[in-house]
Amino acid sequence: MSRRYETMYILRPDLPEETIDQTIARYQTILNDQGVTEIETQHRGKRRLAYELKKCKEGIYIQMNYTAPAAAVEELKKSFRISEEVIQFLTVREEE
Repeated sequence: MSRRYETMYILRPDLPEETIDQTIARYQTILNDQGVTEIETQHRGKRRLAYELKKCKEGIYIQMNYTAPAAAVEELKKSFRISEEVIQFLTVREEE
């Protein structure tokens, strides 16, 4: 059963623009490969973090809204955990 999710992830601030675009495309591809059709991605830009994460005081915020089965979300989380570009992520299920 598919549900609506929102994922916010923070990329390292020292990444070049082309790497940021490739990273966003990679995570969209992961979701597409899992059968997700509606993906809305918003590049929120570089912002100061409330506290230091992995020696970074700033981060590049990316928000994705999509409808997906739970297995697709787990696959995305697994990719975030092994990525060196992502310093933090959070996925929440939206209310019906």
